[in-house]
Amino acid sequence: MKKRLLILEDGTVFTGTAFGSDRASQGEVVFTTGMTGYQESISDPSFYGQIVTITYPLVGNYGINRDDFESITPAIRGFVVRELAKTPSNFRCDLTVDDYLTSKDIPGIEGIDTRKLTRIIRSKGSVKAILTAADEEVNVDDIVAQLQATPAITHHVREVSPKAAYPSPGRGKRVVLIDFGMKHGILRELNKRDCDVLVVPYNTPAEDILAWHPDGIMLSNGPGNPEDVPEGIETVRNLIGKVPMFGICLGHQIFSLACGAKSFKLPFGHRGGNHPVKDLRTGRTDITSQNHGYAIDIDSLEATDLELTHIALNDSTCEGVRHKKYPIFTVQYHPEASPGPEDSNHLFDEFIEMMEVEAGKGKQHA
Repeated sequence: MKKRLLILEDGTVFTGTAFGSDRASQGEVVFTTGMTGYQESISDPSFYGQIVTITYPLVGNYGINRDDFESITPAIRGFVVRELAKTPSNFRCDLTVDDYLTSKDIPGIEGIDTRKLTRIIRSKGSVKAILTAADEEVNVDDIVAQLQATPAITHHVREVSPKAAYPSPGRGKRVVLIDFGMKHGILRELNKRDCDVLVVPYNTPAEDILAWHPDGIMLSNGPGNPEDVPEGIETVRNLIGKVPMFGICLGHQIFSLACGAKSFKLPFGHRGGNHPVKDLRTGRTDITSQNHGYAIDIDSLEATDLELTHIALNDSTCEGVRHKKYPIFTVQYHPEASPGPEDSNHLFDEFIEMMEVEAGKGKQHA
């Protein structure tokens, strides 16, 4: 069994057992609290550039299957677990986690104290780290200096957004989905409702989107800081008031910035499938799936045309907004789940209903 090191930028060193790829890898270490759904997390584009720690101690016991991917190419930089199952048992299992990560050239480490690592992240915030082989040539001081000198990534969305538009046909409402790093669960929910979807890159101009005469526009999730996506902010700003919109996660943040709100970096983010969110309009609380490191400043909404609709019950941060004048609403969490509870899946139905109402108004004016 090969030994591997996880070295943090504060000088903390974890020694564990290697699995997956043999290469060294550097990224931001984050943790997610889901008890299941590791395959969806591995393949979630929102984890681009990050070394993902699973807080639940046993990972891989049902293996990897063909159905639960959220993207074709995983974007994580590394995978950290307490204990990795070597012989998964599930009728859908096609590969072990070890075999899958090896095939995708992604390194992993097991056998470390993931509780200690999580406590470090919770107290110090997300930290840069490197996964590397445990050999005599490793100079921890040099690696720590390298990590501290490495600038933060700012091109997340460019790396995970498609290079060209592509269709996902249906016979219902025509939806343009702006892909900032989309989880395919979003596309599945739209297709399930028979939407005729055109998926477009993050930097597609507003006039090109409107030329397709969509009934609605979906703003997808994605990785990183919303301020690093000025093209997306400009596109969304030029679409406001033209067509109904629904935004999720990064899409929610980009829409809010396009309306004049401000964003900020959370200390250690919200990642997992057990986050309670309250709908301020109904008083209903949903348990939600989340994966984000930034949030919208609630105080900054006062100078905009946005109304706060949802808050996180753990830390009272913004979890949803609605435009006061136009048929647009967004949420910070993931109503498509994948993984996680499906409490808020009804938001996709609200989006369909919103498009139908607006189409009805158009017929009345015709």
